[in-house]
Amino acid sequence: MLDAEFFRRWMAVTAASVEREAERLTALDSPIGDADHGSNLQRGFTAVAGALEKEAPGTPGAVLLLAAKQLISTVGGASGPLYGTLLRRTGKTLGDAAEVSPEELATALRAGVDAVMALGGAAPGDKTMIDALVPAVDALGDGFAAARAAAEQGAQATTPLQARKGRASYLGERSIGHQDPGATSSALLVAALAEAAGE
Repeated sequence: MLDAEFFRRWMAVTAASVEREAERLTALDSPIGDADHGSNLQRGFTAVAGALEKEAPGTPGAVLLLAAKQLISTVGGASGPLYGTLLRRTGKTLGDAAEVSPEELATALRAGVDAVMALGGAAPGDKTMIDALVPAVDALGDGFAAARAAAEQGAQATTPLQARKGRASYLGERSIGHQDPGATSSALLVAALAEAAGE
């Protein structure tokens, strides 16, 4: 079973990972976006880590709701609302349970991903964070390591795609040949989940 401490660890590992990879995320964002994806997410997850050090929410859902609030209030551009929506809907779906099973987390994450798709209007194949998140959620039933591998493959598979949603879609065919920064950062989030679980 996964408790609040596990979810705090997931967010802490994510913050460290985003800090480590911020320059790479921004480099990916340069040719097809506003060249601020890494710095924006770094600011957001630093705020998440700080808030979770000050407060210690007692349930998995409360941890994710606090993280979502920080991301929505500190991250500029589309990333804040999208990541905030992902974590908020996941947290709300988990409810007030003190512990959740990996299966319950998978169900809640699917609700979170569905909420992101509804907000952004993106579907798999549109060259967005959805291209990493949907395969990850599909693979979660086979364990956290399987989800991490699926997310990474999904992110890499955005390179040959033409963007149909988001900032990159304005570039049309010029978006082809670049790995999507949102899918890449989503893969980091899933990798952090696997690391928090020791997989």
